[in-house]
Amino acid sequence: MSKSLIGKKLGMTQVFSESGESVPVTVIEAGPCVVTQVKTEEKDGYSAVQLAYGEVKPNKINKPQKGIFEKLGVKPKKHIKEFRNLNFENVEPGDKLTVDQFEAGDLVNVSGVSKGKGFAGNVKRHNHATGPKTHGSRAYRIPGSIGATDASRVFKGQKLPGRMGHDQVQMENLQIVKVMKEDNVLLVKGSIPGPKKGIITIESID
Repeated sequence: MSKSLIGKKLGMTQVFSESGESVPVTVIEAGPCVVTQVKTEEKDGYSAVQLAYGEVKPNKINKPQKGIFEKLGVKPKKHIKEFRNLNFENVEPGDKLTVDQFEAGDLVNVSGVSKGKGFAGNVKRHNHATGPKTHGSRAYRIPGSIGATDASRVFKGQKLPGRMGHDQVQMENLQIVKVMKEDNVLLVKGSIPGPKKGIITIESID
């Protein structure tokens, strides 16, 4: 069975390996998640499993969602996500998935929304070089030439100032360093997208 969970980024720290090497890790609160729906090719046209995570007040969700949770006999959840094309043969609605399915050494893909930086210039957004600072130059951080003059327009795809960050990002082949089952926590080697308390998804690599 493929392993997938919805979780929350708690922050970063470091652990030490048996050889004494410092390993940077991200602390993730993963699950527990409730299976709210199992979709099949015959009934829905595609295979997927819908997971729910995070407690929420009943008045904060709509009536269809409230009915789903009441039918399953579980408390309302805030975040609902689908995991497609995964092999969930032995999973049924109402089942609870936890970090128990993962082990230290597993490789996972972690997806989340990166930190939003707001409106940024081309130097910060695209790592462009700056202009000269001396001899009266005023072209220190401006974009410079952006295309032909006879076209009378700006060509699409130019690297210009604009909104930076707040994009869906996936970090692949991250190694699980430690599984803390009693706290529903995973320690994953390296960094993952998003701010602290940001919602992320974890999918195993089969």
